[in-house]
Amino acid sequence: MAKYRKLGRTADQRKALLRNQATMLLFRGKIVTTESKAKEVRKIAESLIAMAVRERDNYETVTVTAKVPRKDANGKRVKEVVDGKKKTVFDEVQKEIKKDSPSRLHARRQMLKVFYPVKEVPAKGAGRKKNTKQVDMVDKMFSEIAPKYANRNGGYTRIVKIGPRKGDAAMEVLLELV
Repeated sequence: MAKYRKLGRTADQRKALLRNQATMLLFRGKIVTTESKAKEVRKIAESLIAMAVRERDNYETVTVTAKVPRKDANGKRVKEVVDGKKKTVFDEVQKEIKKDSPSRLHARRQMLKVFYPVKEVPAKGAGRKKNTKQVDMVDKMFSEIAPKYANRNGGYTRIVKIGPRKGDAAMEVLLELV
């Protein structure tokens, strides 16, 4: 008995398909796909969510001093002349940063192996590059999804059968986060 479904594809095509569907499931919350694909994507998504839940609070907050360039009202850097050269003026600022523990860093890198880059496009500016922004899926996993499932022991996804697809009569399902 095989450990996974081959889905009629070569290994690289299959991995790309499953990575893409897992990324979209965790970004949007639900996807519509065939039953066999959903069962494979479910394995990947559940393991990623379990990893995020396990490592969600595994960091320490550290205060660091950073040099930040001073900016004027227009957002441009303030420069002053020193010895005949223009030099940027810097201010020292205290910042709070999260320092991951080694196990959380490992989990973050494991998630990055699966996630594709996601760009969020607002409905108002659809089709324009100007308003798109890159979504940090790993941060979304730790800050939004992991707290939601913190006191749940597995079973993070649900498969709901929709019915056969019109073209090839393949069983279509809705795969969603519970």
